[in-house]
Amino acid sequence: MNQSEITVEELKKKMDNKEDFLLVDVRESNEKKMSDIGGTLIPVNTLPLRYNELDKEKEIILYCRTGARSGWATNFLRSVGFENVKNLIGGIYAWSDKIDKSVKKY
Repeated sequence: MNQSEITVEELKKKMDNKEDFLLVDVRESNEKKMSDIGGTLIPVNTLPLRYNELDKEKEIILYCRTGARSGWATNFLRSVGFENVKNLIGGIYAWSDKIDKSVKKY
């Protein structure tokens, strides 16, 4: 794990502690309807057009189904000047396996 990654356990702790961060779901809207852990929906293919909606001062945690798209999104945001951005390792799948089994894997 590097500084641009976060585990589901670390994210759950941040949520439980009500820490101030921005959770961004980079999946498609139909995927969010199937399985959701919260956050703002900005599909990865719209991120290059919408990243200016995000606050560079806040910690941003990105997630998707398995971590691949959010990994790309993390790298993209870093390339346009965001410094405090993290990819949720394993995405929804890891959340379902380790935190909340009721979150559907698809």
